[in-house]
Amino acid sequence: MLGITDLSTYLVGLALIILLPGPNSLYVVSVAARRGPRVAYRAAAGVLCGDTVLMTLSAGGVASLLQTSPVLFAVVKFAGAGYLTWLAVGMLRGAWALWRGREARRAERRDGAAEAPKETVERPYRRALVVSLLNPKAILFFISFFVQFVDPSYAHPVLSFLTLGAWAQLFSFTYLSVLIFSGTFLAATFRRRKRLTAGLSAGAGAAFLGFAAKLSLASAG
Repeated sequence: MLGITDLSTYLVGLALIILLPGPNSLYVVSVAARRGPRVAYRAAAGVLCGDTVLMTLSAGGVASLLQTSPVLFAVVKFAGAGYLTWLAVGMLRGAWALWRGREARRAERRDGAAEAPKETVERPYRRALVVSLLNPKAILFFISFFVQFVDPSYAHPVLSFLTLGAWAQLFSFTYLSVLIFSGTFLAATFRRRKRLTAGLSAGAGAAFLGFAAKLSLASAG
């Protein structure tokens, strides 16, 4: 069908890959827990748009360019690792501020003078999009994974890649939707437990530092 071989195996492998935790899914569930499903879907849209761009670049041959140009691969790789580190630092600072804010609210209640905390500006769509785009390994993954299920004798391989990409986006959207509403539920459950929320935010920041380290050590091979 449309030059795709062994679709069932592709779908099983795709489901397993999407279920693996990564910076995109972790960021989406973090936004869902903090800001609710409407804002979280902006982050999900950034992930889907970023993946669409990477799939298009993969089909267009950028994967081969990254493999043959170590300098270009290193530039994109370290830019992505730097951005993930910047996000991680922001999460850790947010966790610390939340923890300190908890103590400050206690003091304010004792003093009888409460002041509304300032809310930082967050652009979840842009952040998720940048996280997706600054991942050269994703481009190499798309081309190496998709090509296994494309019939080389098919006259229109672009249609094969488009179909495989559409399945990937459908699975990704479904998975992100589950994460969004799970994160919203958890946020509602633990809304008053600021210490736990701060701990989860710090854990997410630490995980992003791990993603940054892993990406910085990645190779094109």
